[in-house]
Amino acid sequence: MTDTSESRAAEPSIVTGNAEVRKRYAFDDTQDFEDAQRGFVGTAEETTVRGNGSGAGVWDLDAYGFLDGDCPDTANPSLWRQGRLVARHGLFEVVEGIYQVRGFDLSNMTIVEGDSGVLVIAPLISAETAAAALALYRRHRRDRPVTGVLYTHSHVDHFGGVRGVVRQEDIDGGVPVIAPEGFLEHAVSENVYAGTAMGRRAAYMYGAALPTGERGQIGAGLGQSTSTGTVGLIPPTLDVTHTGQCETVDGIRMVFHLTPGTEAPAELNIHFPGHSALCMAENATHNLHNLLTLRGAQVRNPHVWAHYLTEAIQLFADGVDVAFASHHWPTWGRERVLTFLSEQRDLYAYLHDQTLRLLNQGLTALEIAEILQVPPALERAWHTHGYYGSVSHNTKAVYQHYLGWFDGNPAHLWEHPPVEAATRYVEFMGGANTVLRRARDSYDAGDFRWVVQVVNHVLFADPDHTEARALQADALEQLAYGSENGTWRNFYLTGALELRKGPVGTPTVAASPDLLSALTLDQLFDSLAIRVDGPRSWHADLAIHFRLRDADPVTLRLRNGVLIHTNGTAPDERVPDTEISLTEADLRAVLMGTADLSDLAGRGRAEISGAPGTFAELLGHLTVPDPDFAIVTP
Repeated sequence: MTDTSESRAAEPSIVTGNAEVRKRYAFDDTQDFEDAQRGFVGTAEETTVRGNGSGAGVWDLDAYGFLDGDCPDTANPSLWRQGRLVARHGLFEVVEGIYQVRGFDLSNMTIVEGDSGVLVIAPLISAETAAAALALYRRHRRDRPVTGVLYTHSHVDHFGGVRGVVRQEDIDGGVPVIAPEGFLEHAVSENVYAGTAMGRRAAYMYGAALPTGERGQIGAGLGQSTSTGTVGLIPPTLDVTHTGQCETVDGIRMVFHLTPGTEAPAELNIHFPGHSALCMAENATHNLHNLLTLRGAQVRNPHVWAHYLTEAIQLFADGVDVAFASHHWPTWGRERVLTFLSEQRDLYAYLHDQTLRLLNQGLTALEIAEILQVPPALERAWHTHGYYGSVSHNTKAVYQHYLGWFDGNPAHLWEHPPVEAATRYVEFMGGANTVLRRARDSYDAGDFRWVVQVVNHVLFADPDHTEARALQADALEQLAYGSENGTWRNFYLTGALELRKGPVGTPTVAASPDLLSALTLDQLFDSLAIRVDGPRSWHADLAIHFRLRDADPVTLRLRNGVLIHTNGTAPDERVPDTEISLTEADLRAVLMGTADLSDLAGRGRAEISGAPGTFAELLGHLTVPDPDFAIVTP
């Protein structure tokens, strides 16, 4: 539960706003609660999932028990309702032969029974939670072996726990790992290239460092939070390359629907004809999803998303009695499924089309976000609500997709960066004390949006200003209490927590050894190139030729602050300073820092000719990413 020693109660304007939410929506509609409980088989007796070896808790099934109580003034009632639904944990029967373990991580793990074993779909984030989910299934059903694994898409909450359900030797023995075409490239690049920044922002987005409770974290809308166990990856052995592709694994027949560029760059839906069931991956869930996730990612195109939802309806409508996804609970009944998919489709299409209409009238992203509302008929459907994505930040994503960051106003073309601008703003406004005095008046008036916008200038001009930190934390907390969006609430509360307590770090590390080892050699060199300290390397000119004993040779050239790699020796390259002969595996180990080149040479596993210190000199030009960089302060 939340430590309330520094948190404040909800201010009157927040209390009033949350009361209006209760009046606005149909809280007496219990269909979602019936669906979320339908097919319940049982749950785990041990409520804490512990890390392998460490014994530390990586997931707590009891952490959200408080949500069974009445919604307090410190939470938006709609988000509280969603939190109650997604916190329900256990093994659930979807239809005969298809089961889901829900509430054991941010995502669901689906288990389809075959002739001799089970197909595991989307094995959660962590090996520990995935193993606990599989153990729960086996306790209530049978100790069936895993005869197949399926990744629905390239986000870590749907593959990271794979080593908790299957071993590499099982894969080597013929157990298939199925994924959409392009899965490995996107799964690896997303978590490595910008992985440090994404991971830091994900700490805010999912609120993993926040205490749970009425004034703390109550979920992220899509699920509760992220587990903090061991992330792994076993590369796919079977790619799905086209819609209509059929595969049978252990007697389970599947028809695939490729949906690239929807919720993930590589994603697919799955129809199970023998069960009249449709797995929608993460393309249709019980909330408005992100077009640009707050942790950061490539912008998703809602026009494409809506197209593939239409295509799913056309392809599978006549053979579906239930639709389920990698998050939330299923929808049963053909007519209800069609309504659900159609409303989800209309939601993304509306955001896309109306944002374009308004931007073509000259409105900026901020202006569109402030005025665009979904149609009443869609708003009445609980599954369209912005618990995870939001109309506000999704419309900005559409604007960014088409027009980029610049709103066309030349006044915004060359603005001062945050610290320099903040210093000038505060000086213009009469100094920090004057700004804070007026900001407190705004706080008392309930204008918390303005408080955080203004006080942010004080913090970036003087991050150690005690009164500014306290007021900003209080205002962020109030915005959290009123937010229907779980990730907004977590961002606000984590910001308040860091202002009061200091950095909380990044609880989840996505760039695991498995992900790093899955990088192609090209991707591995690219991951080094983005670490080069450009200004410090302006005058460096280094060339290293790697003669690989089991693969094509590669030449690295650092010049003009840019690290370029070419296969073989490019025509314009000068004679290398150093030539190094070794295997590709040893080169990978050296580049990832798990092996030392001098040690390999001393043991005869590498031969170095030319200038022996060139490689060490190259490494000296690389920087180390900071996983705990500041967010609410400069």
